[in-house]
Amino acid sequence: MADLIRLTIAFILSNYPLTFLVAGLVFSLVAIARSPKPAGAPLIVEKLLAWHVFFAIGTCYLYNFVVHVFFGRMAAAFIGWADSPFQFEVGTASLGFAAVGFLAAFGSFDLRLAAIVGPAIFSLGAAVGHLYQMATAHNFAPGNAGVIFYTDILIPLFGLLLLWLQRRYGRPPVVMR
Repeated sequence: MADLIRLTIAFILSNYPLTFLVAGLVFSLVAIARSPKPAGAPLIVEKLLAWHVFFAIGTCYLYNFVVHVFFGRMAAAFIGWADSPFQFEVGTASLGFAAVGFLAAFGSFDLRLAAIVGPAIFSLGAAVGHLYQMATAHNFAPGNAGVIFYTDILIPLFGLLLLWLQRRYGRPPVVMR
């Protein structure tokens, strides 16, 4: 049982983009369930987008900052690379994405757009880099070809879909109680 717990914790911490994507979905579902009924499409999209930006962008990139800056050697090994000073640069860029994500989570559409588009370009570019590394260097390390690779594609696409849906349905009216 202890091994199962250890492996589960390692999976959650090593695959943190998936962890924070799921956390955002769970918080969204709770927020939707607690909302006044009936919860229409604008309210559902609002909750999904707000918590997605908070967790999949803000919290995820804050975690990425910590991992790359303070545990750079471990992060590089997980990706299948050697440690380098570039770890600090990736970490500080991640800190910037995190700050914008936290500011945008419950902010304007335009701020949310900025919070999703910047990291989306970074993540989709990373996915291309992962593919290149798999094809040319046969790098199938978990941080290059595992869950991280798939979330580098899924999270930006999900965020862009939520932005499109919010643009389509608008934001729900504010209900004063």
